[in-house]
Amino acid sequence: MSLSMSSISRINNIIAATSSSWSSSTYMFKKNQETRVEITTVTSQQNLQPPPRVEVPLTRVISCNRSYIRYDLCTIDGPTVLDPASSTFFTVDPTSAVHVEKIKPYPRKYEDYIMGQIKELTLVSGPSSPKCRIRHEAPAIVFSAGGYTGNLFHAFNDGFIPLFITINSIYPDRDFIIVVSEYHDWWKSKYVELLKVLSKHPIISLEKDNATHCFPSATLGLISHGFMTIDKTLIPTSKTLLHFRDLLEKAYSQSSIPSPPLRPKPERRPRLVLTCRGNDVSSRRILNQDEVIRVMKEVGFDVIVFEPNRYTSLDKAYALLNSSHMMVGVHGAALTHALFLRPGSVFMQVVPIGTEWAADAFYGRIAKGINLKYLEYKIRVEESSLIEKYGKDNVLLKDPSAVQKKGWPTEIMDIYLKKQNVKLDLARFRISLEKAYLMAKKFMHKER
Repeated sequence: MSLSMSSISRINNIIAATSSSWSSSTYMFKKNQETRVEITTVTSQQNLQPPPRVEVPLTRVISCNRSYIRYDLCTIDGPTVLDPASSTFFTVDPTSAVHVEKIKPYPRKYEDYIMGQIKELTLVSGPSSPKCRIRHEAPAIVFSAGGYTGNLFHAFNDGFIPLFITINSIYPDRDFIIVVSEYHDWWKSKYVELLKVLSKHPIISLEKDNATHCFPSATLGLISHGFMTIDKTLIPTSKTLLHFRDLLEKAYSQSSIPSPPLRPKPERRPRLVLTCRGNDVSSRRILNQDEVIRVMKEVGFDVIVFEPNRYTSLDKAYALLNSSHMMVGVHGAALTHALFLRPGSVFMQVVPIGTEWAADAFYGRIAKGINLKYLEYKIRVEESSLIEKYGKDNVLLKDPSAVQKKGWPTEIMDIYLKKQNVKLDLARFRISLEKAYLMAKKFMHKER
């Protein structure tokens, strides 16, 4: 079957396309040192014998692939009726016994804590189903807006980027309807412009809708390629993070919110957006922020301080960052706004002690994915507030990688992420800013 045929054949083709180098009998996914998901052949840890590869029968209406480390993916390859009251998708198959599958459609399967809070949905194939009240001609894509979605990083990393991947993997150039579990009004309000360009149909909420809906087919779950990553080799349409950025431009470039005015051309200076953590956040703040802003201005930047919170309009954020030449900020969810920077502009991430891996895996990948000029300012021990509590010779500060060899337990993660602020060395930071200024100035001249 080809990609233009049924949903199940598309998924089988996607699996086949990524498995040409697999063993014919076994496969699994693991994370390598760069946190990307790679495929390796393995043997069973229990009996050292390779388990048989399970093929999905093409005749089965409901099928689920649970082989991925980040997500499960279930498909209904035929007419289905959604009963929102029971969060169940029904399909009629009078020739077979009742077949039931369960799925939590949120792509952090490896994290037990948060998956324990995600609602489980049910798929049932049997001799009967509820009557249909609302009939749709387009298939459904079903996912959860629960979990960590209140955090901007997770809204994109666990939500919109996987949704973009799933659309372009299973329903490229096709109409579809978004069905959301754990729907919240604030979520729709914050992301309404983006949701409108993803699908022309109203969103169906499992929590707010009480009518049964009929779809020609459905996909439950979202495909994730890793942190802030789109791997074009795994998508039939070869989409990248730049294509996702184009989608953001389509969603937010028509906003009526004007960009902040620039200086007159003869006096024009590169605009730098300093993205700061709000007053309601006590960690990863720049303790000498006023002095840092003074140095930025001395180097030659126009500086705008941006303190986003969960209520900040993405229209406003896009208008600001899309019209800027550089963004600077300490590692944290607010740096997700770097997706709004234009390709070719400058992005500098201030990296606190112990966050080196996450800094690269989360926001470094945004920079590489949308072709930003990327710089990291890695603070030294004396620039961290942790020195006051632990002393400069403590292993937490001297060798964070040694502490994190066995992973990131909560008690260690909280030290680096929730108890650390930074006081930048102004002379050292100025050197990095001067380098960034030349890049930003060059980008600004290209605008003319």
